[in-house]
Amino acid sequence: MSRVANNPVELPKGVEVSLVGSEISVKGAKGTLAMSVNSNVEIKQGDNVLTFAAVSQDAFARAMSGTTRALVNNMVTGVTQGFEKKLDLVGVGYRAQVQGSKINLTLGFSHPVVYELPDGVTAETPSQTEILLKSSDKQKLGQAAAEIRAFRPPEPYKGKGVRISGEYVRRKEAKKK
Repeated sequence: MSRVANNPVELPKGVEVSLVGSEISVKGAKGTLAMSVNSNVEIKQGDNVLTFAAVSQDAFARAMSGTTRALVNNMVTGVTQGFEKKLDLVGVGYRAQVQGSKINLTLGFSHPVVYELPDGVTAETPSQTEILLKSSDKQKLGQAAAEIRAFRPPEPYKGKGVRISGEYVRRKEAKKK
């Protein structure tokens, strides 16, 4: 049984939720997010509280109720506070520059890598080796960070590459004579 779905989602001031059919829309200071709700999940809106329940008692419906609750909670957090991810570039000559909605990356290739940011994701570079991604949509933010990291993932011998801040890179010992 999903214990996550038992916790209600509290709506802070300034957040509006609209339930139309199988669509839920959350509007706040940082934008509007919408998603379609699975038919196995029932959402009830009280005074500043959303509650989630499975329509039937089969395992899939209970699992979807917890998943839906977590996704809606992320939407509420996104439109109020927003999310951010920091990427670190480790390596000699590795740099990043933000030019509008594009990130120009120098990652040791013979050519620069240009990454087009998806809608709703913004980037800034506090230093040449740091990228700060911000968005109200947690899924888009994580996908953008993963795509940038995929250009040059950290390698285990010297640790060079693009890593998400706080990521642990397991280092290997070099070959011995």
